Amino acid sequence: MHSFTGKVAVITGAGSGIGRALAQQLSSEGAQLALSDVNMKGLEDTKSSLQGNTKVLLTQLDVSDRGAFEQYTQDVLDEFGHADMLINNAGVALSQTVNDCSYEDFEWLMNINFWGVVYGTKSFLPHMLTRPEAAIVNISSVFGIIALPTQSQYNAAKFAVRGFTESLRQEVKDTNLYVGCVHPGGIKTNIVANGRMHTSMVGEQSHAQQIEEFNKMARTTPEKAAETILNGVRKNKRRILIGQDAKLMDRIQRIFPEKYTGILSFLLKLLS
Repeated sequence: MHSFTGKVAVITGAGSGIGRALAQQLSSEGAQLALSDVNMKGLEDTKSSLQGNTKVLLTQLDVSDRGAFEQYTQDVLDEFGHADMLINNAGVALSQTVNDCSYEDFEWLMNINFWGVVYGTKSFLPHMLTRPEAAIVNISSVFGIIALPTQSQYNAAKFAVRGFTESLRQEVKDTNLYVGCVHPGGIKTNIVANGRMHTSMVGEQSHAQQIEEFNKMARTTPEKAAETILNGVRKNKRRILIGQDAKLMDRIQRIFPEKYTGILSFLLKLLS
């Protein structure tokens, strides 16, 4: 997909962060937008930040609700007549050990970060396969490439998104549908502030301390992340790495597939 002009782009988690930045950049390139989030105020703020006369549909949506996502898909098609791009961006954070994590917290994260991607993909996929040109972009994480302590739940979801997306890509390789998987490193968003952060990767910390720690390590802006994603779609890149940290961790994992955990633990101690 080399041009987004006139395309209908569906973005979940568009009330802030990468989702908002994607909406802004796609709007500037002449796309029409179907934006959803659990936070309606955030969506309204996103819409007010757009330039020009972009046609926008705002929908308060819990992506973990399959029925709601299926209804949302129909609402988008009723409003625009078609959809050309789906970006499954909505996500939440959770930090806890396997031993101490409650099933409730684990299911909360999986329902949003993994099942939300599945619901979105399956809801829009049959329609998108009929389009002359279409794209599905699923947001995984650098934690879909490497694993760290206290991130087992997040790792499980993001590794699952990666596997799901890479399998789908092979299934549709002979169609006009592009499928991309995105692996951001540290992005300056509110994901940690809005997450359920019980335990830090570097020890016991308050939620405020974890937010401060994350902000120090998050080097990439949402705007840069959105630009990288859209450039990746233009170039039909299968895996889109965002940030030098993501590229470094990917390289370390490839070179030291069994020893990378010790290297990353050492690097985290240096940064803490």
